[in-house]
Amino acid sequence: MNPVPQGVRRPGRRTPAPFLEAETVLTDPRNGRDRLRPTVSGRRAVDAAVRAARAALPAWAGLTTGERSRRLLRLASAMEDDAERFVRAERAGTGKPAAEAASELEQCVDLVRFYAGAVRADLAPGGGHRLPGRESWVRWEPLGVVAAVVPWNYPLLMAVWRFAPALAAGNTVVLKPAGTTPDSALLAAAHARGTLGADVLTALPGGRTTGRLLVGHDGVDGIAFTGSRAGGLDVAARAGLRKVSLELGGNCAALVLPDAPGYTYERLVRAVTYNAGQSCAAPARVLTLRESYERTVAGLATAMGRRRAGRDFGPLNNPEQLKRFDGIVDASRAGARYAGDVATAEDESGGYWRPGTILADLPDDDPAVLEEVFGPVLTVQAFDGPDALVEAANGVPHALAASVWGRAVPEVLGLATRLDAGEVWVNCHLEQTGELPHGGRRQSGNGTDLSVLAVTEYQRPKTVTVSLEE
Repeated sequence: MNPVPQGVRRPGRRTPAPFLEAETVLTDPRNGRDRLRPTVSGRRAVDAAVRAARAALPAWAGLTTGERSRRLLRLASAMEDDAERFVRAERAGTGKPAAEAASELEQCVDLVRFYAGAVRADLAPGGGHRLPGRESWVRWEPLGVVAAVVPWNYPLLMAVWRFAPALAAGNTVVLKPAGTTPDSALLAAAHARGTLGADVLTALPGGRTTGRLLVGHDGVDGIAFTGSRAGGLDVAARAGLRKVSLELGGNCAALVLPDAPGYTYERLVRAVTYNAGQSCAAPARVLTLRESYERTVAGLATAMGRRRAGRDFGPLNNPEQLKRFDGIVDASRAGARYAGDVATAEDESGGYWRPGTILADLPDDDPAVLEEVFGPVLTVQAFDGPDALVEAANGVPHALAASVWGRAVPEVLGLATRLDAGEVWVNCHLEQTGELPHGGRRQSGNGTDLSVLAVTEYQRPKTVTVSLEE
């Protein structure tokens, strides 16, 4: 029997929800119509969730790694078996095309299985005879109760990036999904109750106030936050001395060299329109040399002209994001604009749809260059020489990801080395897997998502040294 997510009801229906303190109305980004009334978790709900997670911690942390792994594998299978509901939940909250939502669910299931296996590997520093007459070893212990606050652009995927390694490490997790996209997080928590145990993974719907109450709660031992730079600074201020892992904005550069492969423009346009460009690691700023500027603009404009919002990618997520996007694009002083089209279904006319756009002939201080647009927009700028490309790429506060496009191996690898970013692609962009780490630098945050390195984000080492003297 499929589990029922707690804490939501459809418009017009009354369903009791635990710790109900308030309700809000969410809209479907595909058509702008009301779709859901989730609870907004206040102080009582946050207190209850953290206390319950604390109570569940000893039993969950006390499991052997093998048993914890087997339970995570059961959760992965439960999510996979309920794929249709997860895809519907993701689409309802984000408007993603069905193929995108299904692909992201596959990634989520794969990641839960990945961390179920990773926790059984011995990654601790080696112990042994390190001091005279002594034997030592290192225990990696869970932080305790982890608060995970995740955004609306990839509601389930970003949640799994956080809760899968945290749970594998032996923590209990209180998950706060974005206010506009609680659907899939609540469904995942419902499955977790039956596969992991009660209160090992809890989902609390709500907005910024709920997140601040959770982050600032004395019963929370560690915090994982994915979101904006402003949100990350607020989390860091509330966290005090507790361990914090932050993945913030991107505004990522793509360096296109004169010998870039012919597929460069199509791949960049597909990357910036995937998820309507609402990806922190998506390409945003195309930087090229003056000798190849016109060719680059023409190639990107042609590729973008073939993309259709509605047919090829989804809408922006919510009215607030729509307003912000329009404000930045309208304020841009671009001398040239090239846009694709919108091809929506008949019942999607009221949605938050925007076409993919290329902005060219921009001043260096253009708002579309300096700010992370977080939408299906690429800016294009020309520079004199490779040094100027690197300076421009590294010249914004963000340092999450970047890409280099060219055929000369020494040149492209040399530029990739000089880019200040946590992840750099060559002749591709926005391609990730569970085995490879992802994380920001400077104003893009700290900490690591993905790979076995993410497990240590939710652990703390304890050295045990034993005297061998009688």
